[in-house]
Amino acid sequence: MAALRVILTILFLIVCVVYVILVLSQEGKDAGLGSIGGIGETYWSKIRGRTAEGTRDKLTVLLAVLFFALAVVLNLNF
Repeated sequence: MAALRVILTILFLIVCVVYVILVLSQEGKDAGLGSIGGIGETYWSKIRGRTAEGTRDKLTVLLAVLFFALAVVLNLNF
């Protein structure tokens, strides 16, 4: 059991570091002046999920879920 806890702790630390790097590398969500006139729905916003930035967003969400799951598991007394 102690070996499993050490492995999970190391995995938790790796997830933490990668998660922080991903969050800091993302751009802001402000739409600029385009949101005033309601023209925020552009071609870029429609294909964003298929770009590297969209992939980075999805990976950030996945790492956030993994972060919380590992935090809960490591908090259990096993």
